[in-house]
Amino acid sequence: MSRGRTAGASPHRCGHFEILRVKETLGAAFPPAHLLPGLPPGAIEAHLDWLAPRHYDTAKQRLVMGTHSWIVRSGRHTVLVDTCIGNHKPRPSSPGFDRLELPYLKRLAEAGLRPEDIDYVLCTHLHVDHVGWNTQLDNGRWVPTFPRAKVLCSRAELASAEAKANADAPGEDDRAVWQDSVLPVLEAGAIQALDGEHAIEEGRQGFLRVQPTPGHTPGHVVLRAESQGQRMLFAGDICHHPLQVCLPDVNSRFCEDAVAARSMRRRVLADCAESGALFAPAHWGAPHAGHIHAAGEAFRVEFPD
Repeated sequence: MSRGRTAGASPHRCGHFEILRVKETLGAAFPPAHLLPGLPPGAIEAHLDWLAPRHYDTAKQRLVMGTHSWIVRSGRHTVLVDTCIGNHKPRPSSPGFDRLELPYLKRLAEAGLRPEDIDYVLCTHLHVDHVGWNTQLDNGRWVPTFPRAKVLCSRAELASAEAKANADAPGEDDRAVWQDSVLPVLEAGAIQALDGEHAIEEGRQGFLRVQPTPGHTPGHVVLRAESQGQRMLFAGDICHHPLQVCLPDVNSRFCEDAVAARSMRRRVLADCAESGALFAPAHWGAPHAGHIHAAGEAFRVEFPD
């Protein structure tokens, strides 16, 4: 198997575990007030010294964000966290996601991985930009992209996504996401619905555990990795953007339970600050992960070199 590396697949370590990031998209995305409607006046200017250029595009006045998958290789298992937007998916309500044609699988191959090498796919939640590569188009049918993988998500999240898709007046993307990115893997028997905490792997080399973090969605989960005294937390949408570390009470417009999302964000950030876990969300610009430190009533992020 090839061990080549590209800019789209950055290698890290968490003790014994090898960590890769496979890029799908990255660039100037939302105006700040659109993504973070509760952002205080002057917040961008107050933090511009570290936001630009990796997290804020001053010319376009937009937050820099992307979609990517994190991959954990333990030697026993290969776990892929969040499957982004996907190709060829009809998303008329989300023009930036509509019928994409991006080299995600090529980048996976450049990271030395084939789809059949993935043992587990973890969907931190079932929003449109976290499930797309669960499936791919094959002769007009949506089929599982990762043919050997168990697709893990919380039972609460699965029930919520199904209810949204089958509502009397569903959101256009809600029904489409269910039909083309969730239902095909469910019908293939590939989904493992989780209740509470779940260990993917535990042993002398370390552990990989899925933990519930409801708030952004009813069944949002994170993946905790620990090995040889090092820790990493794959955080999904706990923080869409690094500004939410400094301003933890500011939700994104996509948080489904505003009160629970704020509370869970503070809880997870405080845990990372105490444990030293590298915080690795789904949408941050380079270097895509950071160490969290307490800073009075809030937090600050320190990016690795």
